[in-house]
Amino acid sequence: MAFGEKNIGMADKALRMVLGVVLIGVFLLNYAHDPLLYLLVFAVGLILLATAATESCWLYSLIGFSTLERKKEAKKK
Repeated sequence: MAFGEKNIGMADKALRMVLGVVLIGVFLLNYAHDPLLYLLVFAVGLILLATAATESCWLYSLIGFSTLERKKEAKKK
């Protein structure tokens, strides 16, 4: 599996989008308490949103994992 290749399915994408928005919301509401911790939360939220938008996760590519259902492979079987 090549880097940049789509490997995120619809359920995974939806989960990443929801978690990303929640984490960014947590950052916006609680930033003053511990700035470094909440900057990390913000960064993770952005990464989740970016991977959902591109439908490609570099970590999945690295380990050869995919949640994307391949319609062409299913038709061949």
